[in-house]
Amino acid sequence: MAKRGDPSALRWLIGVELSNYRRESGVSQAEAGKAAGVSSGMVGHFEAGRYFPAPEQIASMLEVYGAPAYDIERLSALAGRADQSSWLARWNDVMPDWLRTYIGLEGLASHVVTYSPLVLHALVQTKEYSAGVTSPSARVRLDQQERLVGLRMERQRRLFNDDRPLHFTAVIEESVLDRPIGGAQAAATMRGQLAHLVEMAGRPNVDVLILPTAVGRHDGLEGRFTILHFHDADGRPQAGSIGYVEIPDDAVYLQDQNQVAKYNASVDLLRAVALPQSESVAAIESRLAALA
Repeated sequence: MAKRGDPSALRWLIGVELSNYRRESGVSQAEAGKAAGVSSGMVGHFEAGRYFPAPEQIASMLEVYGAPAYDIERLSALAGRADQSSWLARWNDVMPDWLRTYIGLEGLASHVVTYSPLVLHALVQTKEYSAGVTSPSARVRLDQQERLVGLRMERQRRLFNDDRPLHFTAVIEESVLDRPIGGAQAAATMRGQLAHLVEMAGRPNVDVLILPTAVGRHDGLEGRFTILHFHDADGRPQAGSIGYVEIPDDAVYLQDQNQVAKYNASVDLLRAVALPQSESVAAIESRLAALA
């Protein structure tokens, strides 16, 4: 995984994996606790991401669950990253817990896929566009807006990681390109944002796909969503994929792999009706030319 650790997100991710394996195996928390040398209550804490299990405790529980050797090895190795400090610490006071979990997981992910029906995703926003999206906002305090914009800019550094950049796929409604953001400075803001989007689309690790309004009904109309995938440098899964759906002042995390599979299927259907990358860039450039 990329070197952007966050202990709380890592605890949460390991807990999800342990919980899924235990439920699939039919083993009780008491039986799992006996194997790991802890109480059933502590197993519950492990699964909820409140405490870090030691690598040997993970191995003991997964063996009882009948997990294959590779999965035991990868999750034990994942737990070995627990001593990393969090890069998010300086923003603790401006992030609700539900958002911190997502941003922490984003920092651990190898590939993030998003569907954006209203505004561009934070990972491709310019500073000016981000400020325009954030202010005015019923969800963001005035004295925290500048710091939250700074957090979004910091998150984007993963896209430019020289060692192993984040792979980012953005499926964007065509109407987003025409929505003016930035108030009185909307024209300048949108020129800068669209030019930046074209630049990002030229990176090998970024896919920008525009969904034409003329398509009509499609599988993203239920609302925006994000899918996070976790793979090592060789493309092998390090954890199950996570679905993320934001709601007012909270978020829903989809951990069940059958549910995540349905969102992955929606992404495939959206890709099928979206403009290919070259045509998507042309659609952005036509708006940029009009603004110029």
